[in-house]
Amino acid sequence: GLRGQLSSRPDQYASVRPDRVPEDVGNGVVTHGGDEEPDLYGMDPIAFEALVADLFRAMGMQAVTTQRSGDGGVDIDALDPTPIRGGKIVVQVKRYRNTVPPTAVRDLYGTVQDAGANKGVLVTTSGFGPGSYTFANGKPLELVTGSELVDLLHRHGLRGRLGSGGERPVPTQRTAPDGGTGTDDHNVLGMYWSGNVALDVCALVCRGNRVLDDDHFVFFNNPRTPDGTVRTLVPVAPDKAAVQVSFDALPTHADRLVVIAAIDPVANPAADLSGFTDAGIRLLDAGRTPLDQLEVSDGRPGETALVLGSFRRRANDDWEFVGGGKGYRGGLEELVQEYGIEVE
Repeated sequence: GLRGQLSSRPDQYASVRPDRVPEDVGNGVVTHGGDEEPDLYGMDPIAFEALVADLFRAMGMQAVTTQRSGDGGVDIDALDPTPIRGGKIVVQVKRYRNTVPPTAVRDLYGTVQDAGANKGVLVTTSGFGPGSYTFANGKPLELVTGSELVDLLHRHGLRGRLGSGGERPVPTQRTAPDGGTGTDDHNVLGMYWSGNVALDVCALVCRGNRVLDDDHFVFFNNPRTPDGTVRTLVPVAPDKAAVQVSFDALPTHADRLVVIAAIDPVANPAADLSGFTDAGIRLLDAGRTPLDQLEVSDGRPGETALVLGSFRRRANDDWEFVGGGKGYRGGLEELVQEYGIEVE
């Protein structure tokens, strides 16, 4: 932790030049870049790991960076001395600009189990998608985004910023390309289920439990929102329905995207959701590469519409998936009325 050096001739008590002295370590302010806020994106990877280790130490923990090889997927070993809730913590750092994939969160969980640690922490300069938060839910994992990292650094007397625009990143409002085939950062939600029941899969862009307006109810008669951030797609096997979502470009006052399914009254006028089983949502990237698989509730006899789940905006502007399961006997009409849609 003090970056000590071994004398080349310890038997002769040969001195070494100190790299850091005790009074420089501890609760003092470490600037990592002089008077100017250092850009975390541009930092040397080793220096970035050292900064994160300094943060853990400033928070009252013991922390050391690991060797560059043979670290078993651990960048920092930390120990929280707090009784009861403390213990061994393994830390991974990702100096990314793009969203951290869910596979990194799964790998961290495996490392936590292999190391016998109490907790795993993944620190990044970017953010995490809904699949990552879904996987981490209920597990001894903590995900720290770039904006949260900058805030923690400043609160503990350390320095850092993300890019040249300021200390904290502010999500920008973007409009998805009208054709839906550009390079915008979007996800595809692919819905699949067993059985031959025909379903209409729809999406509601909401604030709380109220849809923003009728134009933000995406279904067979309204295949896209006015700004194109949510739109229906032609599904590709094994999916039976698909919706494209540009999460970062959704209206800033929207905090929820609700995904629902309902019996198609034309194709299956007498059917119910008892045939809706083994269902799920595949979270795909813009190239339809699978990122995560989200389980949803099976249907029940007598019900003809079902809330599959909702993606909810967190305080740091990341999104997490929350499973649904509420069914409706009155079909799509009854369900959407609960979200503020007036059905004539």
